[in-house]
Amino acid sequence: MGKHLVVIGGTAAGLSAASKAKRMDPDIKVSVYERTGFIAYGACGLPYYIGDLVKTEGKLADFTPDELKEKRDISTYIHHEVTKIDADSKTLDVYDLRKNEFFKVPYDYLVIATGASPIIPDIPHVHANGVFFLRTVEDGMAIKNAIKERNVKKALIVGGGFIGLEMAEQLSFLGIAVTIVEALPRLLPLLDEEYSNAVKKNLAENNVYLHTGTTVSEIISENGNVVGVKTNNGEIFDTDMAIVSIGVRPNSSMAQNAGLKTGIKNAIVVDEYMKTSDESIWACGDCVQTFNFITKRETYVPLGTTANKQGRIAGGNIAGDKSTFKGVLASQITKVFDLYIASTGLTVDQAREAGFLPEEAKIVKKDKASYYPGGKDNNIKLIFDKNTGRLLGAQAIGSESIAGRINLLATAITAGMTVAELSEVDLVYAPSVAPVYDPILIAASQAVKKVVLKRD
Repeated sequence: MGKHLVVIGGTAAGLSAASKAKRMDPDIKVSVYERTGFIAYGACGLPYYIGDLVKTEGKLADFTPDELKEKRDISTYIHHEVTKIDADSKTLDVYDLRKNEFFKVPYDYLVIATGASPIIPDIPHVHANGVFFLRTVEDGMAIKNAIKERNVKKALIVGGGFIGLEMAEQLSFLGIAVTIVEALPRLLPLLDEEYSNAVKKNLAENNVYLHTGTTVSEIISENGNVVGVKTNNGEIFDTDMAIVSIGVRPNSSMAQNAGLKTGIKNAIVVDEYMKTSDESIWACGDCVQTFNFITKRETYVPLGTTANKQGRIAGGNIAGDKSTFKGVLASQITKVFDLYIASTGLTVDQAREAGFLPEEAKIVKKDKASYYPGGKDNNIKLIFDKNTGRLLGAQAIGSESIAGRINLLATAITAGMTVAELSEVDLVYAPSVAPVYDPILIAASQAVKKVVLKRD
């Protein structure tokens, strides 16, 4: 009889762990408990479901529980919330939300993949009807239903991060007038200021109203329904709906109560094998603390790509593998109307704080040959060490081709390449897809001119 692996959480990290463990050790019994009614769904697709680009919530999910059992022999229980971990007895308290019943589940190995929850600001009436937070499929369904039921004409988004920007785009496509309130002085402050301003301009051109350096002091409600938002400077914005998207915090309280070590933002501390401070418990995804690939310093970066990688590593190691997690570059990308925004690696300030002597090179170049119709600007910024030329980070805005270029730059950072080495990479060329001298090569060549190599 195989050992029993129990996974808390049935989305990216949890199911990656469950699937990898089962694939490597078919005799292991795997049980997954998920609090919501959906598993294996792409949370990053929720704005596009709300905007009706994705027609049904079922399109967001790769599997149903029945399919997971049939195809992978993994028993998955939705609407089941694990409320307590008893690490001494190796048991879990599980609450069946539909039957209103508690029961205990023993485990030999445990994976905690509880994810993260939206940060809820401490302001009056934040839970009024018409105020939403977006994290689960049920959240997306509630927002989509409310748009129709409330005949929403105006929406206010609190927070100008990637999710807030994606929601602004999709709500605009539905004909809703959108206002964004952002507490920081400018959008996406980790981006180059020129790029940040380009995003701001892009929003204005698409009739999205942005107010930076502004916080919400009160949700104004009438008869329990949101009708407006009051800001710190006394302004009042009328609205039919408010979506709060100011970040997330790791769901780690249950792990803390079980005596597991936590770190940054109370995220669960794991080693390179994704094992916690308990020999029988692993953790992965948005509930864990990780580390930066370049600096090796601890950080908290909740991203779906990271969650999937960490889940596979945790599941593999439970089944006898010895794979390790190599860290994160915090590579990310989004699209806001016709503008793509991407970054990877360190910013100039982060590089300096880590002890490098950072320098940057910025270029603007069309993504196709100059004579080929339809070419669009690629704005690329490289961050590198002035003494060694080592590539440390990159940012880019522009056309859809930004995605491929930022991926190449993330690969170069991972490989430890210098800008000189990057400038010699043999990239593809065809007038319809790239100029003969790719924007990446131009940026790298400009960077090489700023490197001061130390000589013995």
